[in-house]
Amino acid sequence: MAHHRGSNPETNPNTRLYNPYQDLNLQVPITNLYKLPTSPEFLFPEESLHQRRSWGENVTFYTGSAYLGGSVSGAAVGLFSALRDFEQGDTLKLKINRILNNSGHTGRSWGNRIGVVGLIYAGMESGVVAVTDRDDVWSSAAAGLATGAVCRAARGVRSAAVAGALGGLAAGAVVAGKQVLKRYVPI
Repeated sequence: MAHHRGSNPETNPNTRLYNPYQDLNLQVPITNLYKLPTSPEFLFPEESLHQRRSWGENVTFYTGSAYLGGSVSGAAVGLFSALRDFEQGDTLKLKINRILNNSGHTGRSWGNRIGVVGLIYAGMESGVVAVTDRDDVWSSAAAGLATGAVCRAARGVRSAAVAGALGGLAAGAVVAGKQVLKRYVPI
């Protein structure tokens, strides 16, 4: 329903709002039907105590974020690689083709690799949280350690240990940084 800018159709006496429930003779105030709560509603009170994502949401979020970040980073690396590989006699069409091919190939490759790391991290973090029933910096650091170790396990124990340590430090730093930003940076 169109109304003039600045006029409120609820307070304007010349305007009648359409009410699809007017003929139903409901005993409930109509506003209760379409004024929805702004916070989530939980079936059981215990669910409201745990303010964290489910394992399915974790898998979707971390895998998607990692794939997107890897794809964008890989496309940027492919772009610079294509710009570096230009030759003297290349036409504009050939340059554009080289840029698109390098960016697309490198972006897909990096996106897939880093997306798999995000998938493994999501599984590890959900597993650690399920076992310990705690969602804190230490759970994320343990998941990062396990992810790094799993991703480099095929290259040997030493490589797995180094990657695990780096993964644990990186995950712990990211979560600690997020908590610091939440606490000290007003949004």
